[in-house]
Amino acid sequence: MAWWSPDPRGVIPLDGLRVSRSLRRSIDRYEVRVDTAFEAVIDACADPSRTGRWINRDVRDAYVRMHELGWAHSVETWSTDDGALVGGLYGVAVGGLFAGESMFHHATDASKVALVALVDRLRADGADGAGRLLDVQWLTPHLESVGAIEVPRSRYLELLEAALLLPLPDAFS
Repeated sequence: MAWWSPDPRGVIPLDGLRVSRSLRRSIDRYEVRVDTAFEAVIDACADPSRTGRWINRDVRDAYVRMHELGWAHSVETWSTDDGALVGGLYGVAVGGLFAGESMFHHATDASKVALVALVDRLRADGADGAGRLLDVQWLTPHLESVGAIEVPRSRYLELLEAALLLPLPDAFS
């Protein structure tokens, strides 16, 4: 299985998340849950019609097993109109690190709402999330629009070392 370690690395500083007015209004259209539909989230992220698809059966099975062991987590966005799963993300949580793997949406802003909810949950513990690290791997225009930045590998490794010393956020315990 391939392992990627881009340099520079994309991260979202928890105090740097940008939530536009329209995104803030979108938040009320959804209910957010954690770890109630992990397999449905990863399956939506693995949709073969998505550009750049990388989640095959082996990758899916590995993350499902990590979820069963308490390492991988999903943040899901559900429509308040019909109760359907319309967006979400998943990743791996170790100490104060959340390494985002993939996200999807079937409704406007649904993946961004999941991201806002994730940041809120990471910030809820301790000093406004101080020392926690939200790793998004690559800087994409979508992630840059909500505040993602690039950091050189040397800085990333410093942030990672500090984050791993922290306890797992309550949202994932």
